[in-house]
Amino acid sequence: MKSQEEVLSDWLHTLVQAFEIADVDVDIDAILSLAGVAAHNVIRPAAPLTTFVAGLAAGLAAGSGQASEELAITSAIAMARRLAEAEAGAQS
Repeated sequence: MKSQEEVLSDWLHTLVQAFEIADVDVDIDAILSLAGVAAHNVIRPAAPLTTFVAGLAAGLAAGSGQASEELAITSAIAMARRLAEAEAGAQS
């Protein structure tokens, strides 16, 4: 039986191949960590929404030439993380 890491790695490979973006470096741990922060600080359904919006923002920034792919991804993840962490304080 495959480990969770192996399943996620295989699934990521399937996704990037299907979308023809295989040259993009995806940090699975960073994405899962962001999802966890959103789920715990906002509400659980915020996890996929947050990761989708962060990915979309990163793609738009990189695609328009505003930032390199790496900078766009790390910046989008950092921004979404800060917002989710701030949301926890706002709900208190």
